[in-house]
Amino acid sequence: MQSQTIDTAKIEQNHHLTAESHHEAHPDLRMFGLVVFLVAEGMIFLGLFGAYLAFRSTLPVWPPEGTPELELLLPGINTINLIASSFVMHNADTAIKKNDEKGMRTWLAITAAMGAIFLVGQVYEYTHLEFGLTTNLFASAFYVLTGFHGLHVTIGVLAILAVLWRSRTPGHYSNEHHFGIEAAELYWHFVDVIWIILFGLLYLL
Repeated sequence: MQSQTIDTAKIEQNHHLTAESHHEAHPDLRMFGLVVFLVAEGMIFLGLFGAYLAFRSTLPVWPPEGTPELELLLPGINTINLIASSFVMHNADTAIKKNDEKGMRTWLAITAAMGAIFLVGQVYEYTHLEFGLTTNLFASAFYVLTGFHGLHVTIGVLAILAVLWRSRTPGHYSNEHHFGIEAAELYWHFVDVIWIILFGLLYLL
């Protein structure tokens, strides 16, 4: 009877050790997965940038004759707004690492609002452009590039709002558990960098 009790204790101990080793054998790869995803998205944008530059280099006149000149004021303001929002988003990450949940929620809300303002500005620009999607090659490239980026901004805003919604539960995010915030921040920085490249290609070159 005693031997059976000892054997049972050993089995439970071995099971516990096996469970711990099994847990340690599976590190958290969520951030790595996100980086791989962003690299894949970056390759898509790189292909679009390459196509745009190929069009630009092969046509004798770019943009094609008759294409209305793009205004710089609104896109410039939008660019400043988006760049500033990256710093605001970083403040949210800094706040949660200090266990400042209220500050984290405040910075997240401001970032989401700035992203929404960017989208409103883009829609406003679309409604006032003097060319359409099928006007010429430049117009098509412009709408595809800015529209695809706008889709990513929309996804980023939704991701930030999702993090903000989940943060309503006290203690859901802390200085030790804040993957959702870091993931949203990394994605938002990616969107920001892509727009800076787009702004240079479409509006400044």
